[in-house]
Amino acid sequence: MAKRIEFSAHGGPEVLQYVDFTPKEPAPNEVLVSNRAIGINYIDTYVRSGLYPPPHLPSGLGTEAAGVVEKVGAGVTHINVGDRVVYAQSTLGAYSELHCVPADKVAKLPDAISYEQAAASFLKGLTVYYLFHLTYKVKPGEIILFHAAAGGVGRIACQWAKALGVKLIGTVGSPEKAAQAMRDGAWATINYREENIAQRVKALTNGEKVNVVYDSVGKATWLDSLDCIKSLGLMVTFGNSSGPVTGVDLGILNQKGGLFVTRPSLGHYITTKQLLQHASNELFSMIASGAINANVSAEQRFPLKDAVQAHKALESRATSGSSLLLP
Repeated sequence: MAKRIEFSAHGGPEVLQYVDFTPKEPAPNEVLVSNRAIGINYIDTYVRSGLYPPPHLPSGLGTEAAGVVEKVGAGVTHINVGDRVVYAQSTLGAYSELHCVPADKVAKLPDAISYEQAAASFLKGLTVYYLFHLTYKVKPGEIILFHAAAGGVGRIACQWAKALGVKLIGTVGSPEKAAQAMRDGAWATINYREENIAQRVKALTNGEKVNVVYDSVGKATWLDSLDCIKSLGLMVTFGNSSGPVTGVDLGILNQKGGLFVTRPSLGHYITTKQLLQHASNELFSMIASGAINANVSAEQRFPLKDAVQAHKALESRATSGSSLLLP
């Protein structure tokens, strides 16, 4: 027997339960990973709430963790028992002591990267990788707008942008988070509770606005984001922390300057084990060089059994950067 988090009904954090379960044997082309650190991501709250309903209930939760390979299924040749690995695209159930993962979704973890650093940064770091290199290739000296700059993805984005010589304007919800974003490498910040986002972007860019906006907030920032983009620029909406954008009249893209909009996710870009390892190596090199700090503060490290408290902290917007569950 092992322990995991599961839920039998959609709702708030209180629906999460810490239960016994019997781990499956790895199927062909799967590996069984003994998790050492588990990543908590905002998308997990969407699954739990029912915004992104799982295939069935009861359901496990989470798709990201780092640990040691315990068993390998038939047909697996590039991963061995005992390998240190990290994953972010598993089936639901990573909030557990043991989890079966498709072998092609697992990346080998260099010795220089700890389990906790890996689990704290893998999904978020791969997200920043595809946003900055594949969805829209940012250029040194370019000014971009990135919402939720003190969140888990945002903090990595601030650091990665600085390493690339990109001027990132980050939106935040408090002076404390503004200070954090600046420490992480933001070029400027906008406190959306006190300042008009579009007006501040125009002022910071001498009225030119930006070529691209990266928006994980969704409903609350959709219109503000469009007002920050140059004609023929790109709106990248990759999350819904304030709720999904719905009921959009596409004519607004014409009114705002013939804008482009995309709604990508990691799975659209990382489709093979070769692409996964390449993207992983880019992230690992940033961490190993010190360009990205993937360490997690003590108050954002939770025992696996305390997943309810972890989700409450995440949704209260009291956290900054990444949080972890520790089996």
